Amino acid sequence: FTSHESGGRFVSFYGDNHPDFEGNVVKAMASAKQGFKRVVKLFEGQIATAGEQQKNLWKSLVKKLDNDLVPRVVRVERLTPTIVEAIVHAPQAARQFHPGQFYRLQNYETDSPRIENTLMMMEGIALTGAWVDKEKGLLSMIALEMGASSRMIGMLKPNQRVVVMGPTGAPTEVPVNSTVLLLGGGLGNAVLFSIAKAAKEKNNKVIYFAGYKKAEDIFKQEEIEAATDVVVYSVDSGQPIAARRPQDKSFVGNIIQAMIAYASGQLGEIPITLNEASRVIAIGSDRMMAAVTEARHTVLKPYLNECHEGIASINSPMQCMMKAVCAQCLQRHVIPGTNEEVFVFTCFNQDQKMDEVDFNNLNSRLKANSLSEKITNKWMDYLLEKHRFERV
Repeated sequence: FTSHESGGRFVSFYGDNHPDFEGNVVKAMASAKQGFKRVVKLFEGQIATAGEQQKNLWKSLVKKLDNDLVPRVVRVERLTPTIVEAIVHAPQAARQFHPGQFYRLQNYETDSPRIENTLMMMEGIALTGAWVDKEKGLLSMIALEMGASSRMIGMLKPNQRVVVMGPTGAPTEVPVNSTVLLLGGGLGNAVLFSIAKAAKEKNNKVIYFAGYKKAEDIFKQEEIEAATDVVVYSVDSGQPIAARRPQDKSFVGNIIQAMIAYASGQLGEIPITLNEASRVIAIGSDRMMAAVTEARHTVLKPYLNECHEGIASINSPMQCMMKAVCAQCLQRHVIPGTNEEVFVFTCFNQDQKMDEVDFNNLNSRLKANSLSEKITNKWMDYLLEKHRFERV
């Protein structure tokens, strides 16, 4: 235990500042676990002689800290066959949220059942904040059930403690008194609710292209309409999504085809032209964002503002989500014109310039663990079928 005492005041060193615990995050956490006992010992005398008023103040402080810093599940709702929404009571995390930021969600080992020698515990997963209610301390996170961990969200119960770290990442930059073009693919639409709302609050016109694989994948259509001037719904195949407002459009095809159809007048009257947009923000799969990046310079070029800025919300693999600590989320960039190679911590800034992102590198990294993910998913299928867990 390393410390300094002067005039009855103490300075204690934790984490990498302590020579016995330098080197990594796990050691830093261990230093706090061991060191707090020595700190408590320093104040044993004052604690023993504390009056009733001081004890009540302490209890009040502990109660407030528990309320603000111990997240608990309020409810979990199924939005589509493959998408769930987790609403948690996490006042401090909700108060700090800005549109575009995300959180790290995980359940506790002590609350996780062990079935056939398998601990039903999530690995930490990155989930964007869909909306917050700062007065009630509520935070919504929406997840696509792809792997075992995301499928466990549907098993969370009301009042269950969970780990919610964040918000992390950088808030999405939104212009003022301009026009914003938002492109959402699948789960990416969950991220754009709060961004669209922020854009309207800054007196922007909002054009929103909401893309899905099929019509039954749409969720929270009211929220989309509430913060947009015009929406174009597109599905890859099958029945189209019905547009409910007179200015909104519907299309069967991918999101780029939908943009061309809208901009060329194939879908009827054009309430707001695409070339009015000073900023294009795309959030979806890496393949969707790569396609949009390329199309901006080819088939979409005649319809877009020559001076627009294209932004993609990068979904690179993440582990710690503690802003530039573990480097799992590094994203390769190649600067246009110079071919300079740069690496960006996605957990620190997920919104990156489309034309700089190496999407081939991103795709390769996202596939790196695909085999183990498929095996884990198959085992999860087996456990769910055999043991019939209660899920939303």
